Amino acid sequence: MTTTPSPGDADTTASRPRVLVTGGSGFIAGHCVLQLLERGYRVRTTVRSLGRESEVRTQLSDAGMVNGGALGFAAADLTSDAGWADAVAGCDFVLHVASPVHVEHVGNEDDVIVPAREGTLRVLRAARDAGVRRVVLTSAFHAVAYGYPRTGHRFTEEDWSVLDGPGASAYTRSKTLSERAAWDFIDAEGGATELATILPVAVMGPLTGTAVSGSNRLVQRILDGAMPGYPDLWIPIVDVRDVASAHLLAMTTPEAAGQRFLTTSGPAIPMRRIGALLRDGLADAARHVPTRSIPNAVVRVASLFDRELRAIVPDLGFARKTTSAKAHRVLGWRPRSGPETAVLATAESLVGKGLVRA
Repeated sequence: MTTTPSPGDADTTASRPRVLVTGGSGFIAGHCVLQLLERGYRVRTTVRSLGRESEVRTQLSDAGMVNGGALGFAAADLTSDAGWADAVAGCDFVLHVASPVHVEHVGNEDDVIVPAREGTLRVLRAARDAGVRRVVLTSAFHAVAYGYPRTGHRFTEEDWSVLDGPGASAYTRSKTLSERAAWDFIDAEGGATELATILPVAVMGPLTGTAVSGSNRLVQRILDGAMPGYPDLWIPIVDVRDVASAHLLAMTTPEAAGQRFLTTSGPAIPMRRIGALLRDGLADAARHVPTRSIPNAVVRVASLFDRELRAIVPDLGFARKTTSAKAHRVLGWRPRSGPETAVLATAESLVGKGLVRA
């Protein structure tokens, strides 16, 4: 057995549902754990080594964890079958959040795609074998709206990304292939286990530890002055706390079974707007934030020598349209107001934890 016992398992919480959250040290997973504990669930989360339990408990405590006695840990890794049967044992639900996040260029795409797809299938097999009622999988907007020519189409859960189209990256392929594999598995071999997927746009918000991942790196780079200016890129944003609440709603809403749910706080905003929000909201802490824009022509020329810039050229001046109407209608999901809240929460967290240069 690779699990550590939860101190709360023997008390009056023993009859409450137990939820496994994969990758508890991660950004979205950490917020899922916090909200589950706050709502009285028993929670188990996976880490690659049980030696990290103390570290993860501390970061969750610092983020405001309550009912920590109802939290247990299991050792499991997406690249191995070992540990997953123990991790899901006795669980009613699974939130499969853990997955590699690489929005930048990668040398070998299989380093991103294989762990995401195979790890998802490992979790689903273990969940089915353990009689888990429902798995909620964290997918991404990248599985919906990428690889298309510029279009005014409003993307919904009915859409899937085109894997070899313009702007499709290794991350696009990893999220799309792993989600498709999940649905295929549930249809063919899932038994009584149900599946729902959450497809967030760029996720920002308060950190639960000191690791800076995903879209929060963009805010960190702007605050550090690591970016000389803003390319004409438009970013759809959702707050991590709202993403976590969508997972919990998809877990418990009967009508969510077999459904995908896009989550966004509103229309995409330009990168220069993010910079303006930081300058207006952080005063002296934003002194390194750039003020100028970078012309598209300059980005295109520079992209001839820079793979990462080459990847963003198809998106210059293009704001993808999407909607969370289905999440509102089916789940009753209500995000906090606009992307500005998430941007500033990210920035305040980065500054408070000393993760940007003075």
